[in-house]
Amino acid sequence: MSTPPLAASGMAPGPFAGPQAQQAAREVNTASLCRIGQETVQDIVYRTMEIFQLLRNMQLPNGVTYHTGTYQDRLAKLQDHLRQLSILFRKLRLVYDKCNENCGGMDPIPVEQLIPYAEEDGSKSDDRAGPPRFASEERREIAEVNKKLKQKNQQLKQIMDQLRNLIWGINAMLAMRN
Repeated sequence: MSTPPLAASGMAPGPFAGPQAQQAAREVNTASLCRIGQETVQDIVYRTMEIFQLLRNMQLPNGVTYHTGTYQDRLAKLQDHLRQLSILFRKLRLVYDKCNENCGGMDPIPVEQLIPYAEEDGSKSDDRAGPPRFASEERREIAEVNKKLKQKNQQLKQIMDQLRNLIWGINAMLAMRN
């Protein structure tokens, strides 16, 4: 039920279109399907923008002097865009189902493992250097460091207040002495 990728992308099969090439054309890899899906989504967005442009320019026939021919032309364009949009959504559903079918046997990878971790010195961590660190662990460590930093800032603020009061007291005694 899926179309060959060469026909979907608008490219001709070429001079090597033997039985093996035709079989390869029918078996589309997941990366090609994702590219086709991305192009389909871009087409959907473009068509939707065109529909909104048509709707913005279209006037409602509510008794105001209006050209019926222009209205009928715009209505036909709008219906054509809606029909094409429906076809694009069906195509996107087919691509989505085929991608899920191709990836059905794969174990899902936690999202935390997909986020690369950079060490403090700016170099990326290497899988051979040790176990990978998850983003949630990193977030927890950052929260702990921020909490300690706030505590230290609070202590420094208290020390500065005490020094200010001490200097104030010394200045007051010196002023009374004169």
